[in-house]
Amino acid sequence: MVYLLTNRCAQAVLATARLTLALSLTLSLGACVNSTIEQVKQPGVAFDNADSIVILARRHQNASETEASFTECVEARLSEESTLLKVHPQKAFIDAMFPWFEPGTAPVTTDAIPELLANPGVRSQIDQTGVRYVVWLDGSTQRIDSGGTMSCAVSPAGGGCLGFGWWEDAADYEATIWDLRTASTTGMVSADVSGTSYMPALIVPIPLIARTQAAACKGLAKQLSQFLGGAPVDLGSE
Repeated sequence: MVYLLTNRCAQAVLATARLTLALSLTLSLGACVNSTIEQVKQPGVAFDNADSIVILARRHQNASETEASFTECVEARLSEESTLLKVHPQKAFIDAMFPWFEPGTAPVTTDAIPELLANPGVRSQIDQTGVRYVVWLDGSTQRIDSGGTMSCAVSPAGGGCLGFGWWEDAADYEATIWDLRTASTTGMVSADVSGTSYMPALIVPIPLIARTQAAACKGLAKQLSQFLGGAPVDLGSE
């Protein structure tokens, strides 16, 4: 009986040691984020900084939509990235163009732009906003995997948690740039970001969050700024 108790204690000590080592390694490494930003630009396209751009989310009916927070993030980041770009507020643009950029009436392809402009007052209203380029955002951030176990307990002497949890998110977004004046697609920028977050707990849970959506927003806005400004673009993973 003494041997069995000692064996159980040894197993508990080993389990605690393994968990402590895993927690130490996790805390030293932190959350992990991998991102790839790519672009495709039509040859011979020159952007005019005198014209404004507007960032719009592609809203699908009966499907996942691009988060409003992501669209707002890209709009704000793009304004910060370059003082040369004139970013028109999306809400002001949609309100001014009502109802032509609502989910049921917004053009799906550039082939529909001439038809849109043929509607009475549409072309003059666009001219009043000063918007020439529309950047359509499409995509979302989703949880793709998770695992681990954690248990928490409370007693008169105190409480705490013990365990380890993790989850992986993927943020996939694509920005398509339209030229309303020429009714054409001038290019595309995409962001593919994945990140693994950790939640180690040795008495107190310590969340180590991989901010995949924030990384996608930052990367996409930086690339769009270079793309629209005509600056050289350094592609690759980061």
